[in-house]
Amino acid sequence: MTDPAVRQDLDDLLDDIYHGQERISQAEIQRRAVAAELPAELLTRISALPEGEYAMDEAADLLGGSGV
Repeated sequence: MTDPAVRQDLDDLLDDIYHGQERISQAEIQRRAVAAELPAELLTRISALPEGEYAMDEAADLLGGSGV
């Protein structure tokens, strides 16, 4: 992911949905990303994640965020 704005959108989403949560399902990440009206590039990446639950750092690694 090269666009800094898209990376920031992803980092903001992950910070929001993982607040107080250890693991989140792919479906919940996708649902929240759609609700946040994130860019199509990011929605495509999230849709491509295999089903399952992810820790924040796992999701960030797979999606190209910083995970901070």
